[in-house]
Amino acid sequence: MRFELFIAARYLKARRRQAVVGVVTAISVAGVAAGVAALILALAITNGMRRDLQDRLVDTSAHVQLLRVEGDGIRNWQPLMEKLRAVPHVTAAAGELDEQVMVAHGARAGFALVEGIVPKDERTVSKMLDKATPGALAALEPTSEVDPVPPIVLGKELADSVGVTVGDTVLLVSPQGELTPMGIVPKSVPFKLVGTYHTGFYQYDAAWGYVRLADAQRLYAEPDLLSVISFKIDNLNRAPEVGRAIEQAAGHGFMTTNWMEQNRELFRALNLEQYVTFIVIALIVIVAALNILIALTMMVMEKTRDIAVLMSFGVQPGQVRRIFLMQGLLISVIGTAIGLVLGYAGAWAGSHYPIGLSAEVYSIDHLPFAPRALDGVVVAAVAIGISLLATLYPSQAAAKILPAEALRYE
Repeated sequence: MRFELFIAARYLKARRRQAVVGVVTAISVAGVAAGVAALILALAITNGMRRDLQDRLVDTSAHVQLLRVEGDGIRNWQPLMEKLRAVPHVTAAAGELDEQVMVAHGARAGFALVEGIVPKDERTVSKMLDKATPGALAALEPTSEVDPVPPIVLGKELADSVGVTVGDTVLLVSPQGELTPMGIVPKSVPFKLVGTYHTGFYQYDAAWGYVRLADAQRLYAEPDLLSVISFKIDNLNRAPEVGRAIEQAAGHGFMTTNWMEQNRELFRALNLEQYVTFIVIALIVIVAALNILIALTMMVMEKTRDIAVLMSFGVQPGQVRRIFLMQGLLISVIGTAIGLVLGYAGAWAGSHYPIGLSAEVYSIDHLPFAPRALDGVVVAAVAIGISLLATLYPSQAAAKILPAEALRYE
């Protein structure tokens, strides 16, 4: 063991002539531990929210979507979709016809984006309906007969807000109405609720519904027309590049959007939240560093005679400086180690015993934790670095002690 580290460790373990020095040192260790643990937990939560939101967005929505620039719908879509399935990196494609409608049941009503789909195609680009109740997907399969009360699948939150259960009838009111002498009258068609789905993502569970593609075309008075062709690709990060390739293959008059563009503001806000959280909670470590400065300053005052004796035996000022640097390092390392253990233990407990959230406010129904080893390295480096900065003044003051002056009255 180096001489400086040996003396620093002895000073930390030695009994104090002034009890307040030991109390301040203990508070310093606790402060560093609290700051590190809080940072680990905060970063684990922000990482978890980003991971869960991204996973759910990717699972429940298409990676790339193709639509008409003029918004007049996609005609002759079957040969076009087959052509676009051959674009490099495209693994699946599905067509849909969607529109915002009112869903009514008795005196209660809500608004939803109701999509007309072919289930076997839709499930290749989205996992939304994987969480549907048994029998729901089978009811949406295409049929050659016109059902007087066609089936519909609604999000669980939407069904609860409208007050319907499986087997009830809801009324879909479309703004694409019929022209009458009294003007355009909204078109309303009854649908039978055959199932619900629950993804845990409130925006989807409270505002989406699915019907057969043929039923949607009749409801919206758009025979053999799609509003969007959705694609799944093999690499999420290449969505913009693949989107441009799809546009070129589709020809003039088409445009694409992707999951990154649709959720850019959300992920930008999460990144900003992560940075702000790191800065704000790092203030706890700064306060702990100030406690280290106070503790070492008081220790220098208490050990003035010991320092003078050491220097009279030939210990160099640089070695004295390093003694107190080592002492501050030991305090910060001990506090950081305790904080890392507490932080990761708390994150583990949070991930195994979920904490419920209000889905209406936070979009997810539980608090996610996703601790990363890299975060621990960064937090430890920041905590130890700030703590070492706090040791510069007291260690420099200790190195400037003059043995003759310190021992003059001894």
